[in-house]
Amino acid sequence: MKKILITGKNSYIGTSFEKSMEQYGESYEIDTLDLKNPTWRNQDFSVYDVVFHVAGIAHADVGKVTEEGKKLYYKVNTDLTIEAAKKFKLDSQRSPSGTAKQFIFMSSIIVYGEETSVNKKRVITKKTVPNPSNFYGDSKLKAELGIQPLEDEVFKVAIIRPPMIYGPGSKGNYQQLTKLALKLPIFPNIKNERSMLFIDNLTEFLHMLIDSEKGGMFFPQNDEYVRTSHMVREIAEAHGKKIYLFSWMNWAVKLLGYLPGKIGKLTNKAFGNLVYEKKNLK
Repeated sequence: MKKILITGKNSYIGTSFEKSMEQYGESYEIDTLDLKNPTWRNQDFSVYDVVFHVAGIAHADVGKVTEEGKKLYYKVNTDLTIEAAKKFKLDSQRSPSGTAKQFIFMSSIIVYGEETSVNKKRVITKKTVPNPSNFYGDSKLKAELGIQPLEDEVFKVAIIRPPMIYGPGSKGNYQQLTKLALKLPIFPNIKNERSMLFIDNLTEFLHMLIDSEKGGMFFPQNDEYVRTSHMVREIAEAHGKKIYLFSWMNWAVKLLGYLPGKIGKLTNKAFGNLVYEKKNLK
């Protein structure tokens, strides 16, 4: 039996993972811990085989965050991640169990920056160098750099850089697409491509990663790229609503992508192309 600790109580990913692991019965024992309460530092992490660290501040409208708010991103997403990883390793060294330990960190594709364009396909490969475009991505990347040196033969550090995660109850961009799908009768059928990750695919990936006991950098994604318009249509159909996809104004949408300011940014965010290479990012 593997003992797993999820740091980040009531998080969407943590809760989904915990629920999905119920199907395996007593093969796994899972606890959750709220790192908002400073007493977490008194808990003995050595009793766990795996610490799955999902505690953090999620992506927000970066243009509306104050300087004080930015500092909080680094305090939580960077400093707290490094502190939790170091504690797990130190506790395990003090009370060696004779088994390998694995620290899993949920990072994000955001470490490569938010640049997307409706007019150009952007492909991330193993050679693509992270280049955060805001403090959120930078806080995630700094956390990665802080925990990677902790890895050794018995303490494995697994870093996951997922694309947009979606599924029932998910928030963020998926929630915005749901609102559009339920309100609009028509939607542009732009042939863009996005790497995305369905929550059930993520939880199964995590299950396999834990069983493998491996460390390293991981880039899970759905087998197929997603077209924004097709996702909007599927969301609408799931709610018993029909939405008509049209292509006759695609030229106008692509022109909007070239505009500076808010309109261009929103257009590229909705219909931009951003994918992980399939062949070499397994």
